Amino acid sequence: MGFALWLQYASIALMVLASAVFVVRRQFPGSVRRLQGRLALWAMIPSHAAWLQGLGRRIAPHSMKMGQAGCGGCDQSGDCHS
Repeated sequence: MGFALWLQYASIALMVLASAVFVVRRQFPGSVRRLQGRLALWAMIPSHAAWLQGLGRRIAPHSMKMGQAGCGGCDQSGDCHS
């Protein structure tokens, strides 16, 4: 197989992966947020390397305002049930 064919396969794989990530984040925002929080907490354990702790702080989900706990995770401002 030539380099061009490998490049084609790699680009298709990246597009499929990006599409799958988009669908999972769109359909399951609560699960993604919980997973993101767990990964961030694991990475920020004091015994881990400094770069890993920094990565954990970077990927930690932003805190939610009071009253948004029941929201589906959309970025719309205002009432979620309007």
